[in-house]
Amino acid sequence: MSLESHAEKEMKAAGLHEPDSDYGGILYEAGMELVRVFAKQGHSGSSAARVIAIFSKVAGFKNLTPLTGEDSEWNDVGNGMLQNNRVSAVFKEKESGRAYYLDAIVWRTPKGGAWSGKASGVSSRQYIRSFPFTPKTFYIDVDEEEVAKDDWVFHIKDMKHLETVHKYYTV
Repeated sequence: MSLESHAEKEMKAAGLHEPDSDYGGILYEAGMELVRVFAKQGHSGSSAARVIAIFSKVAGFKNLTPLTGEDSEWNDVGNGMLQNNRVSAVFKEKESGRAYYLDAIVWRTPKGGAWSGKASGVSSRQYIRSFPFTPKTFYIDVDEEEVAKDDWVFHIKDMKHLETVHKYYTV
């Protein structure tokens, strides 16, 4: 079976071609267009896996190599802040020169929700120890408490899980 046949069969089995599917069936068309281009390139198993990995990263706005922290990687966004032009969730404070990653911690609730912000006074944003730097996100479980209608507070289930975070990031 060809890659195109396989992709078409799987996407149709998932209902992606249906007019009432997410985005009105356009996901099927977009997916098939990418599959056709990829199939025309004639990759072997090894090169196919590498191209898929590279495409997956760059299409998801991920970096292929560590951030260097060099001046050319930063854009001035005002208010004393610089934003990394390779990973938009990395910022640097002009005055202190300290850089941080907004998505260092994602809080995971018992119901499966995931969000950024604060839990038990700890921010999702964590300072980068040094460059070169590869962004890494840690998923930490929290309990949720409704303190007023639609007002929630989150508590870290096990503070020991932050030890791993702080081996990678600095407080």
